[in-house]
Amino acid sequence: MDDVEINEQKDVIRYTDVLTGMEFVFVVGGCYQMGDMFGDGFKNEKPVHEVCVDDFYIGTYPVTQSQWVSVMGSNPSEFKFGDNYPVERVSRKDVMKFIDRLNELTGMVYRLPTEAEWEYACRSGGRKEKYSGGNAADKYAWYGSNSGNGTSPVGRKKSNGLCIYDMSGNVWEWVADLYNTDAYSKHTRSNPINKDSGIEYVIRGGSWSSIVEYVRCPNRQDAGPGRILN
Repeated sequence: MDDVEINEQKDVIRYTDVLTGMEFVFVVGGCYQMGDMFGDGFKNEKPVHEVCVDDFYIGTYPVTQSQWVSVMGSNPSEFKFGDNYPVERVSRKDVMKFIDRLNELTGMVYRLPTEAEWEYACRSGGRKEKYSGGNAADKYAWYGSNSGNGTSPVGRKKSNGLCIYDMSGNVWEWVADLYNTDAYSKHTRSNPINKDSGIEYVIRGGSWSSIVEYVRCPNRQDAGPGRILN
């Protein structure tokens, strides 16, 4: 399928955390069709349904190894090739400790995005995009076929329409929701989040080792809170 080129969002509002240097993009909320818009996804990406999310901020890039070290004091990553590589080999428990520590140090209230917020941001504000920026995986994602068997520095692929990088591929990303195969049948229309059922959590985006199907924006997988991801 030919790629769909999208102009980047005009007048992007950014916020940079003073302690870590992490940059965030302001995402204007809205309503969109969540799920498998192309009809070639997995069962847990259905039914396609309309959801609406409020305004929120989300990281411009995955958390880097230097940013993780500035908060946690150590680097758990396997691919220690440079400060600007994404941190990996972290569990959800590790991520929640990082967020708690970051909030203590900064006095801010950082959190994981919900699954609905994550997909809305991945799809450049809810547009019909297979990958984060368009429909050609190699332009936007590091995955099994092009990664060279390891992670890459953040921001080397093209950004999506909201000026966000690496939401498809490079490293898996944890979100706030508990995993439920049938979550989409139970979503509320406004700011849905599954927090009442399931024992594992949703992971999104795929990674450097993933098949191309896993780096699609609607793809959703599950992982226990102690599972180490890369």
